[in-house]
Amino acid sequence: MLQPINVSMESLNLITLAPMLIAIAGGLIILILDLINKNLHKSLYVMLTILILVIDFGATLGLNVNVRGFFDVMLIDGVSIVSQLLIIVASIIFTPLALTSKRFHEYSYPEFFALFLFMVAGFQFMVASDNLILIFVGLETASLSLYTLIALHNRSNSYEAAVKYFTMGALAAAFFAMGSAVIYALTGSIELYRVAEVLAVRMGETGLMIAIFGSSVLLLVAFAFKLSLFPFHTWAPDVYEGASAPLAGYMSVVPKVAAFVVSIRIFGMYIDLGVEWVRVVILVLAVLTMTLSNLMALVQEDVKRMLAYSSISHAGFIIAALALDTTEGTTAIFFYYGLFMFTNLGAFTMLWMSRHKSRRFNARFDHPYEKFAGFIKIMPMGAVIMAIFMLSLAGVPPFSIFWGKIYVMQAAVNSGYVWLAIVMGLNSAIAAYYYLKLVVYMFLKDPVKDVDTVYYNLSKPLMVVVGFAAVATIAAIFYVQPLVSYIYYMISASGY
Repeated sequence: MLQPINVSMESLNLITLAPMLIAIAGGLIILILDLINKNLHKSLYVMLTILILVIDFGATLGLNVNVRGFFDVMLIDGVSIVSQLLIIVASIIFTPLALTSKRFHEYSYPEFFALFLFMVAGFQFMVASDNLILIFVGLETASLSLYTLIALHNRSNSYEAAVKYFTMGALAAAFFAMGSAVIYALTGSIELYRVAEVLAVRMGETGLMIAIFGSSVLLLVAFAFKLSLFPFHTWAPDVYEGASAPLAGYMSVVPKVAAFVVSIRIFGMYIDLGVEWVRVVILVLAVLTMTLSNLMALVQEDVKRMLAYSSISHAGFIIAALALDTTEGTTAIFFYYGLFMFTNLGAFTMLWMSRHKSRRFNARFDHPYEKFAGFIKIMPMGAVIMAIFMLSLAGVPPFSIFWGKIYVMQAAVNSGYVWLAIVMGLNSAIAAYYYLKLVVYMFLKDPVKDVDTVYYNLSKPLMVVVGFAAVATIAAIFYVQPLVSYIYYMISASGY
């Protein structure tokens, strides 16, 4: 006879769900407001979204480290808190970019903001769990919202981008589901901490190693799609090109952070168990991704596609830190994205400001290099800020990403991978060429005729976001040390 189970509210520890529930409730409030009154201005939805994200940020900061909740499927450790804070800050920077001077179709829909909040909640579920089913649900919630946000940009190449991203996401989901199924068949559990315990006991068995090989290959492919690693990155630049510029910048940070957290949990477990070839494969993927995407970025004629390949190269750069499987390496991942977030979102916002409805400079591209020729004469301040973002992305001191690159290289050297640090340095040198190409166009070329203004889409909120991103990029030297200390403390507290 079945025994009744008594579940007390204390044992559920529902506070661990608070950040995600705040985001979901926010999305529902926006939809209900739209039902009550159709004619509310979009600025209300923007402010509401920011308010909800700020409350979400506070709820995340207030969580205790290393607690489980809701039948032990929620895991609130240092990694999940740091990654949730990164996701929310990037979302707060992204939201005001809807307040452009020209009217853009997607931002006039309240559904855009509701979907955006559901997507944030999905990413938060992904990072705050070590249960493979909940990770999968979070992944799909976030991905399905993101496909729709891309398609809402309402141009032919936006539909193409949404379908391509959907196809890549569907393949990633399929591989993830199959890899999880193999893990469950092996261990009888989908909680990663239990999986690690079972595998540690049975590591010597012959048949088991073949099954571990199968599961890790499937999961590696799934996350290679999500992180746009070589050779699964092929459609990623088309997706960035078809999405609106702010969304492309957002996609280069937030989905990557969420995918990195799950990768740290899964592949860190394999490396800890002594499955050494997982480390080798990740290092090979890292070197190939950063080198080949840099070479592809050299030949791009469009600034947005160049930034897309640059984002793929940065992801390759950072996944090398995952293979180190040290506290310093894991800290480097979050530290790098904490700095990269401001610079990359700033650079994509500059493209968003210069967005025209029609393609005035090139029949194929929205942002060809010629568009920015002689920029210093047309809008000096804009040219200087864009140049700062480019120099930061190239890793020029004292701007923000320089410190991130140094920290990743230091982690590699301290783990005995001197050759990896050398490869990273060479790749940074290659990357400097295509970032400086844009600086040369802006400062040393003459403006193309009939250009009255490049900044067609300028507005006060966009100037505030760009100003904030520029200050965060330039003043990095002042907050680098406390940021590293905080992240290192949180990561080591989680045992990574």
